[in-house]
Amino acid sequence: MYWTEDSDKDTKLKVPDNIVDLSFKLDCKCLPNDHAWELSQAVQQMLPWIADEPRAGIHQIHGAESMNGWIRPEQPDALIHLSRRSKMTLRVPGELVGKALELEGTTLNISGNVLKIGKAMAKLLSLYEVQFSRYVIARADMDEEQFLQQAADELTEMNIPARKLLSGKSQAFTTPDGDFTTRSLMVADLEPMEAIRLQETGIGEGRLLGCGLFVPHKGIKHAKQS
Repeated sequence: MYWTEDSDKDTKLKVPDNIVDLSFKLDCKCLPNDHAWELSQAVQQMLPWIADEPRAGIHQIHGAESMNGWIRPEQPDALIHLSRRSKMTLRVPGELVGKALELEGTTLNISGNVLKIGKAMAKLLSLYEVQFSRYVIARADMDEEQFLQQAADELTEMNIPARKLLSGKSQAFTTPDGDFTTRSLMVADLEPMEAIRLQETGIGEGRLLGCGLFVPHKGIKHAKQS
């Protein structure tokens, strides 16, 4: 764990729109827990340009949260049951939003599960001081300290001081090219434009598999106390 003193924040800034999240409504009952590769391939089939766009990302789809009495299963072949609130989110450059909206009204097949894509809403990135990635690719033999050091090094390359980093659970995913392992990562005490830069750039590889993509998270006080 990295942890230093808090710094003052000035969030009275205009959020840039050069990178945005497109959140699509879904009509789908369930998906495999390990759906990253198939979702990525299905989206790339509909939007071929996304494979060559380094700033784009495809968030994995998540169902019910544990606070609702249901916990996402650990087994790769288990099913995630989706609600009407579940969304599919793409992170895309602002100038490519129009092209990404071509997904509206299409249907994807994910391991035999029909995923109907509805209307999308564009959302600006967040200035929030705590950002969280559920999946950052890590070597399977890497311990927590090595993982955090690697993350700190990547933050330094982005000119973001590694003030507070917290590593979480690991998870394995399968692709035809082999399995890969991820760890969750919380980055806290970010200045507003550092938060934007982290979301725009991400950490590690696998953006089209939902890896290295950061979203705002408000649980840092609980994490610090645990």
